[in-house]
Amino acid sequence: MRTICFNSRTTSSSSVSRMGQTAPARTVSGMAMDRTLEIAELIITKWDQDTSTFAKVTSLFHENRAEAKEFIRCMNELQKAMHSVVSENSNSEKLIRAQCLMQIGMKRLQKEFYQILSMNRAHLDPESVSTRSSLSTRSSISDYEDNEDDEVRLAGESITEVEDVSTVAMTDLRLIAECMISSGYGKECVKIYKIIRKSIVDEGIYRLGVEKVTSSQIHKMDWEVLEIRIKSWLNAINVAMKTLFNGERILCDHVFASSDSIRESCFTEITREGASILFGFTEIFAKSSKKSPVKVFRSLDMYTAIASHWQEIDSIFSFDSTSAVRSQALTSLIKLGESVKTALIEFESEIQKDKSKTSVPGAGIHHLTVDVINYLSLLADYSNVLGDILADMPPPAISSLPASIFDGYDSDDSQSPATSTRFAWLILILLCKLDGKAKHYSGNGNVSFSYLFLATNLQHVISKVHTSNLKYLLGDDWVTKQEVKVKQFAMSYERLAWDHVVKSLPLDPSAPMSTDQAKEWFRRFNNAFEQAYYKQSACIVLDCKLRDEIKLSIAEKIVPTYRKFYDAHRATIGREKNSYVVKFATEDVENKLSNLFLEGAGSSGSSSSMFSSSLYSRTSLSN
Repeated sequence: MRTICFNSRTTSSSSVSRMGQTAPARTVSGMAMDRTLEIAELIITKWDQDTSTFAKVTSLFHENRAEAKEFIRCMNELQKAMHSVVSENSNSEKLIRAQCLMQIGMKRLQKEFYQILSMNRAHLDPESVSTRSSLSTRSSISDYEDNEDDEVRLAGESITEVEDVSTVAMTDLRLIAECMISSGYGKECVKIYKIIRKSIVDEGIYRLGVEKVTSSQIHKMDWEVLEIRIKSWLNAINVAMKTLFNGERILCDHVFASSDSIRESCFTEITREGASILFGFTEIFAKSSKKSPVKVFRSLDMYTAIASHWQEIDSIFSFDSTSAVRSQALTSLIKLGESVKTALIEFESEIQKDKSKTSVPGAGIHHLTVDVINYLSLLADYSNVLGDILADMPPPAISSLPASIFDGYDSDDSQSPATSTRFAWLILILLCKLDGKAKHYSGNGNVSFSYLFLATNLQHVISKVHTSNLKYLLGDDWVTKQEVKVKQFAMSYERLAWDHVVKSLPLDPSAPMSTDQAKEWFRRFNNAFEQAYYKQSACIVLDCKLRDEIKLSIAEKIVPTYRKFYDAHRATIGREKNSYVVKFATEDVENKLSNLFLEGAGSSGSSSSMFSSSLYSRTSLSN
């Protein structure tokens, strides 16, 4: 090649003399070519790595960026001159000489392009590139060329050293790429770029802990192992979309700004495999993982992650050639949404299939209540994405439940979002099951327990609604209606459990009566109160507010009447007070009532004191 290049001067001169005088335009073109060749030959041959040891071991752009810029300018001028000459005489020996220099120069630029990409891997990592703010990645070529030096200078003043190096490297890569592409050497440039940058993206995906998996692998994986994989993926998609793919798109758009087709093909080939592995995991998980209510939260986490990054996915992978990535991400969303729907249907089925017939001791909170409301409370944290997922889900099959349970449930509320409707429906199914379980107490002769059971369990539901996002989904009206139900259940319990105690006292407790009559009334009260207390002391009400309300309501019905009766007739009994006729002083009744519904019920001074003072304040107001 060099022989042709350096012998071309003599050949070119003799050729001109043989051709003689030509048209004036031709002479001007020839003179311009001579000047261009003379200047280009000096700088291009200096950096010929085949003839210069210095050029072989030294980087032009690292050694002297001003000279590197001049090198690029010479290459561009040489290309223009060649175009001018070839239009006049395609067999010109000057053209051959210029082509020789062009090949030497392009070989040099290929090496520089490779060195910049290789030596600056740390500074051209996606994170560094994606956080650059001083250099516009989509500026026009002319603006870029005009402002190049200013941009580099400003970069050094306004960004960190790492970002400064990143900016310089990107500047150099773009200069080389534009020169090579305009000179017809784009293929060589692109090949180098794709190989190096793809390795960086693939390594990034691997370091994020995301690996290619198959359906059979997912299916056979223990849930604990799969959950670790999912957590790694959730972290990976954040990094991948914010830095890895975003940084790669910025770099690719910048380096190949002069060619839309090249930057598209480069970005597509570099990122396609990594993106396929990333979004393929969620797609395969949604299709292959065994559906269960427990796993729904991981599906929702992944759905949320993709949905929250959708604008970035759509923007970064906006090329026609990357439509497969967008399609895969969308398919993942759809499949994950379907798995969530399936899990909710399965959850509803599990509630309805619950066949436990063992009564909860003390009419306490059933494990089904705890499990269902805890599950729904966690689900409520995903209400935003659930709104999208459940929007097209068929409405609940209302006919599957008894009509008596629908008080407070408005199935025709067209304004109610699908998510709110679904949550209200699941709680309704729970309440229906609890209604059936309450009947087990009735079968054992403890009808009052059934109402206390319903009150305590519904109160537990309401409390969980108040302390979770369920309150925003179900609304104040729903809560108010359920609170009314709790009061109704509590009133029914009081009536069935304690009314006979109230009726064991005379209507007019202060009315004069004989000693025998007073004794009989005391015996009636003793028997009724002992029987009721013995039976109801087994009951437990965990909710403090409900417990105090029920105790206070019972006490208000019994204590004031008993106090009047006791104060009016204890003197009538006289010393027989110490016998079995008068078993309870008023304070004894108060203390026993105050200790009702507690776990491990026993005497508690503070509880009794608080209870008594509250009762006195309420009764004094009524008197």
